[in-house]
Amino acid sequence: MPKMKSKGAVKKRFRRTKNGKLKSSRPGRGHQHAPKSAKRKREKRSSLVTEGAWARLLSRMLGGR
Repeated sequence: MPKMKSKGAVKKRFRRTKNGKLKSSRPGRGHQHAPKSAKRKREKRSSLVTEGAWARLLSRMLGGR
């Protein structure tokens, strides 16, 4: 069976942490900031850590085992 190809879209958006979790930036940070509250914009600054089933699925897409 051929090797599974890694997904370019996932490679751009996620990076693996030391403990195998996946880290990404939060969506909704690009434009249209005026209607958003300061609290909401501040919360978007922190990174998103993916664990569990989603992390396993995404790590396979990244080319991991």
